[in-house]
Amino acid sequence: MGHQTAGNNALVTHGGVNSNVASPANSTTADRRALYLKLFSGELFKGFQRNTIARDLVTRRSLKNGKSLQFIFTGRTTAEYHTPGKSILGNDDNAPPVAEKTITCDDLLISSAFVYELDETLAHYDLRGEISRKIGYALAENYDRKIFRKITQAARKAGVVAKTNYKEPGGTQIRVGDGSAKTAGLDATSLVSAFYDAAAALDEKGVSSDGRVGVLSPRQYYELIQKVGDSGLVNRDVQGQSLQSGQGIIEIAGIKIYKSMNVPHFGQYGVNYSETSVTDPGNKGDFTEASMANENALTVNDYGEGSKFANSCGLIFQKEAAGVVEAIGPQVQVTSGDVSVIYQGDVILGRLAMGVDTLNPAAAVELYAGATDATGAALTDW
Repeated sequence: MGHQTAGNNALVTHGGVNSNVASPANSTTADRRALYLKLFSGELFKGFQRNTIARDLVTRRSLKNGKSLQFIFTGRTTAEYHTPGKSILGNDDNAPPVAEKTITCDDLLISSAFVYELDETLAHYDLRGEISRKIGYALAENYDRKIFRKITQAARKAGVVAKTNYKEPGGTQIRVGDGSAKTAGLDATSLVSAFYDAAAALDEKGVSSDGRVGVLSPRQYYELIQKVGDSGLVNRDVQGQSLQSGQGIIEIAGIKIYKSMNVPHFGQYGVNYSETSVTDPGNKGDFTEASMANENALTVNDYGEGSKFANSCGLIFQKEAAGVVEAIGPQVQVTSGDVSVIYQGDVILGRLAMGVDTLNPAAAVELYAGATDATGAALTDW
């Protein structure tokens, strides 16, 4: 017969106690919940990774012990004929030229929620897990929007090197269609043509073919896959669910194509029904036609006003187009101890500290429609 304590009190097994840290017999409320919090951290990361595509499509570096990170850009060098008897002490033009690009981290980005302990007890589903996913989605959405804005800026910039008598290639803007209507941005034939033009432009500027991608709005993507499927541009083995996933299955001219609701689309994110004559599906949420208002109030980097993207309808780029520095990767913090006792619940906080800026403009291509050339106010540099 098992041993019993005085008064026949039950020997409770606390599954949340980390025995390497605290004794189960003398554990506090915080000790008894220590292991339960580990699941939430994993859920946050899943939510972030599932809803972001841009993070792994550009150059990303970790930032520690500093406010900014320096990237060194080396331009092209030249070849010249040797004159007999002349000393060889470097090219006459002192090539290659070198320039720097410094990317600064923005302020701390957070998403949080307070979970009342009684609500959690009464809920018939995993309340913390659901909240964690939504926090992850919020961080991921902001992450992608910043990157896509900066790639658009890169497509409008001159080369990084400013040395006299030396010119490094800059960004590219390609008009979709040949009319003044923005509906051309949804025309599959025009989009296919624009992708080939973009591939040629990147080749001509000496941009590596490794890591070239295109990002379109969902409407554009589905218009495009119908065209490329009928034209035999897609391997029949990837038809069906794989073809429609929007995760880089389709390739045109070596450019993998993704879809995203966070790419600039005629001054809004993802879709702009009024500008493209697309039938409004009705009963849509705020995020469906999200405004691109100024989001620079608490950022160091200038990501641009919505009006700057009035004619944008897609991006094609290589991973060197933009750079991301992360001082604090996506992570979670949860209150405990006395704070939990006082408020009878926990604050769940997701946080991220990162910054984005352009790197090599030559690696960026902006697709635009509804303008006759690239000199309009909406298409000018920042």
